[in-house]
Amino acid sequence: MNLAIQQSFARLGIERLPLQALAIPVFAIAILAMMMLPLPAWMLDVLFTFNIALSLVVLMVAAYTKRALDVAVFPIILLLTTLMRLSLNVASTRVVLTDGHTGTAAAGKVIESFGHVMIGGNFAVGIILFAILMVINFVVITKGAGRIAEVSARFTLDALPGKQMAIDADLNAGTIDQAQARLRRREVAEEADFSGAMDGASKYIRGDAIAGILILFITLIGGLVIGMAWHGLSAGKAAQVYVLLAIGDALVAQIPAMIISIAAGLIVTRVGGAEGEDVGGQVLRQVFSVPRALGITAGVMALLGVIPGMPHFVFLAMAAACGYAAWYLNQRQKSAAASSIAVATVEAPEVSTEATWEDVQPIDSLGLEVGYRLIGLVDKAQDGELLKRIKAIRKKFAQDVGFLPPQIHIKDNLEIKPSTYRVLVKGVVVAEGEVFPGMSMAINPGHATQSIEGTVVRDPAFGLPAIWIDQRQREAAQLSGYTVVDTSTVVATHLSQVFHTHAAQLLGRTETLALVEYLSRVDAKLMEDVVPKLVPIAVLQRVLQALLEEGVHIRDMHTIVETLASTAPRSLDVGELVSACRVALGQSIVQQLFGRAVPLPVMALDPEIERMLVSSLTAGGSSDFALEPNLAELLFQRTADACQRHEDLGLPCVLLVPDRVRPLLARILKRVAPRLRVLAHAEIPDNSSIRVETIVGAAS
Repeated sequence: MNLAIQQSFARLGIERLPLQALAIPVFAIAILAMMMLPLPAWMLDVLFTFNIALSLVVLMVAAYTKRALDVAVFPIILLLTTLMRLSLNVASTRVVLTDGHTGTAAAGKVIESFGHVMIGGNFAVGIILFAILMVINFVVITKGAGRIAEVSARFTLDALPGKQMAIDADLNAGTIDQAQARLRRREVAEEADFSGAMDGASKYIRGDAIAGILILFITLIGGLVIGMAWHGLSAGKAAQVYVLLAIGDALVAQIPAMIISIAAGLIVTRVGGAEGEDVGGQVLRQVFSVPRALGITAGVMALLGVIPGMPHFVFLAMAAACGYAAWYLNQRQKSAAASSIAVATVEAPEVSTEATWEDVQPIDSLGLEVGYRLIGLVDKAQDGELLKRIKAIRKKFAQDVGFLPPQIHIKDNLEIKPSTYRVLVKGVVVAEGEVFPGMSMAINPGHATQSIEGTVVRDPAFGLPAIWIDQRQREAAQLSGYTVVDTSTVVATHLSQVFHTHAAQLLGRTETLALVEYLSRVDAKLMEDVVPKLVPIAVLQRVLQALLEEGVHIRDMHTIVETLASTAPRSLDVGELVSACRVALGQSIVQQLFGRAVPLPVMALDPEIERMLVSSLTAGGSSDFALEPNLAELLFQRTADACQRHEDLGLPCVLLVPDRVRPLLARILKRVAPRLRVLAHAEIPDNSSIRVETIVGAAS
């Protein structure tokens, strides 16, 4: 027979069929056979006993497993065991209804024994107890395990893109190699598949519990009708036989179901744990390792034990047991602490004065140092107003620019002046200023009508003329046309300006990964197709930094990613990708610079200078200009003068140039005119008109 089977599979192209490969098909066929074919009573006894033993094996495996993926076949086990119980219910119900009139042993000794134990001579008590067991299994265990499985599956699938990005980041950073990356990706995929499968398999358990209740009532009612109508049994005799058989049949199937439900609950509810630690070890370590908790429990139990009318012996014995456990755990912890101190005392003197890696302090991405007079502005205990402003600044920056900047690490610095603050980006001081708590800054926007008394300074954020005044002069300054702000607003405005001018530096790898993870939840399909398949994370970060370096907001990440998707197959050159993104973001850039102005007031290059720049670019290659010193000096001077005229007129400082020279010209002109924005012709939308206000290079 075995040879014939092997020959049949060989004709199908399968040379050898392992015996374990037949296990699941044979088991499934056996389940169908139990549903369709009548089984003798002795075989029902064997199968019910096997079902109970199998459920206990599954429970023990769940209790001693180290991690959920060690039993990745658990959803399949739930399906097969559920089908087996249901098929046994069908087979036993057939026997009960056909042969139940012959006596309580008609369906085998197992069902009869379980029925006698459960009923105990009283049918009403048996039905009530079985209903309680069903409520426990259906309402408590099954429902809870199903809910946990559903939530776990949802969270696991939501976190899947972020985990994949983290693996790619570790791979790009060289922390892991390709083999380790493949292994971790496979584990992440298996974890997601397992969570989804457990979510679905939990529905089997819930359905099994409902089916058990229905089968009980169907068997009970059907047995009573058949016994009295077909076999002429009295109502009392029929109830005695069929109630016992129905309850025994349901009980012998539902006890394994409850055991399997408990096993499923153990699998889906386990969280964390030490490596190589099973569920039992995790529970004992985390629950029964706190001496104080056991000691308090012992005291409460002892107090209950001395109350008149209470069972003194039981409560006092439990109090003594908890007290001894608390004392024993406390002694063990003291011994362990003493041992560690002794070891440290022996080994520490030789290395205690040596430098370690713990002495290396990481540099904060963004920091704020304040003098001691400004501590009240950032002190939570004093409800520092600046702390609230900083939260608002980060939120507004994220809404305007398109990514969440890093947290600001605030600390006091006794080495700087008491009223001074400094802003640091990656450990480098990029801005500083001096403010005076209790005073206000009156900023002259250019149309103040009269002078006021105070300390003349410059606004630290934008360099506008300003005066520090007393609070009593605030109203007079406002009436004179000054913009009056308090100390917190001055520092907050300066911080906001630093955020925008150093946005490219603030977008690190961590922020880029967080942005990609967020976009993966918003537009999963697009991100899955582009990042990191077409565009690596490192390239995406450099493109975004280049856009931010030129003052372009990255809120429209959908357009940026779509542009990268169409450009990356041709080239991964950052310059080309940035140029393509700028063209795609043309309308957004124009609106950001000009608002609703029509036509767009721009500066343009003198045609002769423009021709010389294009030729210089051709001669010098694509990486830099080959400018003559005189031409460079002329260009720098005329550009700075033109920007100053535009600022005096209240116009945006925007220079319109040919597409080829825009990237390099923007880089070199930034040194002489930081507020200048250089646009290419292709970046102007087709429906926008321009008006050239100034020709850069023309004689004044």
